[in-house]
Amino acid sequence: MRIAIHHRPGSFSDRWIEYCKKQGIEYKIVNAYDSGIVMQLNDCDAFMWHHHQSNMADTLFANQLIYSLEAKGIRCFPDFNTTWHFDDKVGQKYLLEAIDAPLVPSYVFYSKKKALDWISTTSFPKVFKLRGGAGAVNVSLAHSADEAKRLVKKAFGKGFSQYTFKTHVSEYFRKFREGKMTFYAFVKSVGAYILVPNDYHKLSSPERGYVYFQDFIPNNDFDIRVCVVDDKAFALKRLVRKGDFRASGSGNIIYDKKQIDEQCVKIAFETNDKLKTQSIAFDFVFDENNIPLIVEISYGYATKAYDLCEGFWDKDMNWHQGTDFDFCGWMVEEVINSLKNEER
Repeated sequence: MRIAIHHRPGSFSDRWIEYCKKQGIEYKIVNAYDSGIVMQLNDCDAFMWHHHQSNMADTLFANQLIYSLEAKGIRCFPDFNTTWHFDDKVGQKYLLEAIDAPLVPSYVFYSKKKALDWISTTSFPKVFKLRGGAGAVNVSLAHSADEAKRLVKKAFGKGFSQYTFKTHVSEYFRKFREGKMTFYAFVKSVGAYILVPNDYHKLSSPERGYVYFQDFIPNNDFDIRVCVVDDKAFALKRLVRKGDFRASGSGNIIYDKKQIDEQCVKIAFETNDKLKTQSIAFDFVFDENNIPLIVEISYGYATKAYDLCEGFWDKDMNWHQGTDFDFCGWMVEEVINSLKNEER
């Protein structure tokens, strides 16, 4: 049994490779961007690639490659079922509604007239989102009908850039102000952005022709993120940014298991039983009755943010304190076990 791994430093692949070395699992480093990638995998049983939403090349072909490799009989991580809705909030809306998951009420329109008609009948504020973007990028609050109308007109006009200078400089400045980035690092990051624009910024087309809103769920000064991998769940609490309504990307994280509402963990397991993904992160907020609602989902996440989790739950909601907490290793084991099951 041999696993092919596309290595991207800083991604899951660092730990996949480390795990394979430690466990004596045969692996091969491959390049997903190579035109001959399909042929490269002729001597492999599985393919693992932590593709990223901010890499333009990844967004162009990751799902297509994974679907094709599965048709060839190669086990993939993420598999198509896990990845097709990644960084696609509109796709997630349809998917979560279809399985009756407790999604924050969400609305999408492909007609300017229908969007404006809806605005005239709904209440505000509403959360406006582009279909792609992580760490609260491309998310804003429409406080009034007039603000929502301006967003609709832009969506059906020149559209929205997915990667803007203002957004990213604001994020760098926030990190500097909160002491998470030195002044030198702040200046260097801004300068790098100006001198070497991100490929996503240079190559991506404006987002237009649709609008996506979610209900604003008030009185949430944090969200709960629950990740499920191979029938195990781990979680953290993310505090909302100062003067903002968004928790994603804040970097203000609480790992205390006592502060994790286990309702969220149960819903995560139940929902993933229907979704049948290999890895998934659920972001939860709470309504006025303290009922958890899913904001969005993602197969991928930053590895280091979860290293301080105190342990994990199994599917029977038993808590395992700090034991064998290696979620990237679980991903490798999921692939191996799936291959073994196919052989039976």
